[in-house]
Amino acid sequence: MQDLKQRTIRGSFAKLCAQGANFFLRVGSVMILARILDPKDFGLVGMVTAVTGVLSLFRDFGLSTATVQRDNITDEQISTLFWINLSVGVLLAIFSLAIAPVVAAFYHEPRLFAVTAVLATGLFFNAAGVQHSAILQRQMRFTALSLIDIISLIVSTVVGIGMAIRGYGYWALVIMAILIPFVGTVGVWLTTAWIPSRPRLHAEVRSMMRFGGAVTLNSLLIYVAMNFEKVLLGRFWGAEAIGIYGRAYQLINIPIENLNATASGVAFAALSRLQEDHARFKSYFLKGYSLVLALTLPITTACALFAHDMIFGFLGPKWHDAVPIFRLLAPTILVFAIVNPMAWLLCALGKVGRLVKMAVVLTPCMVAGYFVGLPYGPKGVAFAYSTLMSLWMIPAIVWAVHGTVISVRDILMAVRWPLASCIVAAPLAYGVQVFYGQSMSVLSRLILEGSVLVAAYLGMLLFVTGQKTFYLDLLRGLIGSPSVKQKSLASA
Repeated sequence: MQDLKQRTIRGSFAKLCAQGANFFLRVGSVMILARILDPKDFGLVGMVTAVTGVLSLFRDFGLSTATVQRDNITDEQISTLFWINLSVGVLLAIFSLAIAPVVAAFYHEPRLFAVTAVLATGLFFNAAGVQHSAILQRQMRFTALSLIDIISLIVSTVVGIGMAIRGYGYWALVIMAILIPFVGTVGVWLTTAWIPSRPRLHAEVRSMMRFGGAVTLNSLLIYVAMNFEKVLLGRFWGAEAIGIYGRAYQLINIPIENLNATASGVAFAALSRLQEDHARFKSYFLKGYSLVLALTLPITTACALFAHDMIFGFLGPKWHDAVPIFRLLAPTILVFAIVNPMAWLLCALGKVGRLVKMAVVLTPCMVAGYFVGLPYGPKGVAFAYSTLMSLWMIPAIVWAVHGTVISVRDILMAVRWPLASCIVAAPLAYGVQVFYGQSMSVLSRLILEGSVLVAAYLGMLLFVTGQKTFYLDLLRGLIGSPSVKQKSLASA
């Protein structure tokens, strides 16, 4: 288990560094591309990805999760899962090509035929690397995975920006979307140096397929719940509306995705190895959960308070219509930070069926809300999205932790100090914005108000609420130094 601890620490540090680089690359590419391309360019691609994104959920059929979650798995079983994934990828690519005319007709936009056909290749590239990536995750080789992710993003970003500068318009975004899975799959194949053998279907593989099927069904339902509004906006409000909504949504989701990607892969792999060790399972989960919350709350606050400056600073003045949408979506950052870790918990314990039941309840509620907000355009849909997710948060927590080693009280204890620190820091940062920032440029004002918010938040969290020791111990764990508790025991 000590080896598991060290692998978890090293993996967490590697993922943290990689996601930091990922964050700056993605934000940088958004800032550059938003100034070169028009909202309609983003909207055209967003129309297609809202549809083809459903197909991408089937590319691994949840089998990568099954590979990581199993205590023991053979090379023969992984090979069989690989061929299943590859076959599904081929079928999905063919199906995507077949529905290209339907997508173009649905949106009344002929250009979407070619966009859908080209994006179909990404489904095959993704499927070809699923099991190789799962092998690296199972071995907790997160440094290698992180490097592959960064290289994939750098290549796609450089090519995409180059194409945008040369005037290729929305095709720059299409090629970017394809290059990420292509480069990533090449990377995991070269890193694992694993060649699959002949497939053999037997009882254990069927069991993993049932587990993977439940994971996929859950992902499908959640995808519909989180993305159906984009289909509706594209269909009834057009490319420009979905382009503006999509950029606000993307900017909000960059911190969510980066934090979740940093924590979820490492947490799920580690927790899966600790299913029978309840005390350590609980300790690992709550430490990871507390860290994610502590990082997320100031981001949520900044997005809500400084929406105007963030949109103008990151995207430019031609995206001013995205400001109210961005502000309305800001609370979802916190909601996802609180709710997403419930998936680590339930998947690691093999309780995927409960996740599916939760998704079955959430999805129709979200879809109904979108139809209510749709007549009011992107702002109405954003309000519906944010309101329903906020209302879902408490029932989701209670349902998820029921019958596990984690209690609702544990969750409340993890949330209380970061939330209290933000409640104090927010008015201080907003006051600085109102009284001292009006004469500054957007970028200077954003740096000032962000610095005040972070300084006040950290001062409250680490010193006033007495959480300094807890977070320093987490930091020392990442760099391999002894904790405060260990030092005191050694001196005794």
